[in-house]
Amino acid sequence: MHWIDGTIFIVYMMAMLGVGVYFLRKNKDEDDYYVGGRNMSKWHIGLSVVATDVGGGFSIGLGGLGFVMGLSGSWMLFTGLIGAWLAATFLIPKVYALGMKLSLRTFPEVFNYIFTPRVALLAGIISALGYWGFTSSQILAGAKLATATFPSLNFNVALWTIGIIAVIYTAMGGLKAVIYTDTVQWALLLFGLIFIALPLAYYAIGGWSGLQSVVKPDMLRLDNVSGIQLLNWAVTIIPIWFVGMTLYQRIYATKNEVEARKAWYIAGFFEYPLMAFMGVLLGLFARVAADQGMFQHLGYVGIAQMDSEMGLPLLLREILPVGLMGLMMSAYFSAILSTADSCLMAASGNIQSDVFGRFFNNQQNKLIASQVLTLALGAAAVLLASQMTSVLDLMLYSYAFMVSGLFVPLVAGLLLKKAHELAALSAMILGGGTTLWVEWKWGSPAGLDGNIYGITAALFIYALVYYLFPKYRLTSKE
Repeated sequence: MHWIDGTIFIVYMMAMLGVGVYFLRKNKDEDDYYVGGRNMSKWHIGLSVVATDVGGGFSIGLGGLGFVMGLSGSWMLFTGLIGAWLAATFLIPKVYALGMKLSLRTFPEVFNYIFTPRVALLAGIISALGYWGFTSSQILAGAKLATATFPSLNFNVALWTIGIIAVIYTAMGGLKAVIYTDTVQWALLLFGLIFIALPLAYYAIGGWSGLQSVVKPDMLRLDNVSGIQLLNWAVTIIPIWFVGMTLYQRIYATKNEVEARKAWYIAGFFEYPLMAFMGVLLGLFARVAADQGMFQHLGYVGIAQMDSEMGLPLLLREILPVGLMGLMMSAYFSAILSTADSCLMAASGNIQSDVFGRFFNNQQNKLIASQVLTLALGAAAVLLASQMTSVLDLMLYSYAFMVSGLFVPLVAGLLLKKAHELAALSAMILGGGTTLWVEWKWGSPAGLDGNIYGITAALFIYALVYYLFPKYRLTSKE
């Protein structure tokens, strides 16, 4: 790596740490740390939402899909558009008013209002575990990108370096640091993709003629995807917009309901079509480059020997000149950090407010306790990342675990006049447990994602317990 690229990259990383230091001095209490003082604008929130949702994992993961499937891989983020706009229309009007009325900071606190403290405690544990895993996936994405770009760099060194930077500035600065850095990071990634990566990659593979001469025609079509795959993506990704702790923190951080809904519409548009097609196009270009032998001198003789998620980082390494390499790497690491920091804040908020807060509600300095907890969870996330190999698998497992356990109780609690504590607890345990069992034991029976089985099991047990034990229904809180 040229010293100019290294300088650009180091300066960028130091700037991220500087933001953390700045907000370390600004944060006064837990409201500042976890919900940004509740006065953020729609653009900061909207860009932070999309930066979190389409961060390094999905950037690298989408590149992998483009490498394998072509343009049809873009449908994954179409589900993100649907989820964002459904949440803006149906969820935000309900939970924003509740959040302001009760000064809520977390998603499980909604369960505390609808159900009972025991349900909220279990929801907090499930959410924290899910976001802990998701934080790990982003750190893993960064390590993959770094080692593909700099072959002499040891994987574990890259993993811990990226993890330490992300954890430190997040722990120091809280949600305001996350949101403001997300805005800059997303703008940097968008600029890098549109004006640097896409045109240079297109030129390097020989343009349209080079593309057509290598890839199969179905990879240039949008129908190169099965109905089952679309269903799997939809059932895994759409519900996360209703149960994602990172999203509730941003709902509560927005200055009013109208701004919050606009932020979600902004996020949906940026996810699809903008980010979706840029991600898979770069992955497709990497596939062409691999077929053309561009990576042979690196030891990759054929596509069969390659990890599909490594194609995009390798392509960037080959095509970017001095100076632009440092800028583009900063852009991709921006995407990675923008998701890692948000997920780490979510896990920390869950543990601090929804788990520890129920037993140690009178701790003297909650702000310092929150910062220490964030550091500890971040270190544990790096350890988990060191044990995994696939970015996209780790992300989708984490998503599925939360969705299967939390989606059915939330919808039932919001729609039914009376909630049911036992039904909610049963659905959370059986839903999340079924998904993990199916994924670990059988993979994808009948080609269906384990999340489909988990949500079905949660819906069945909630309905069964609700109607078999009517005397345990809770009094309506309307």
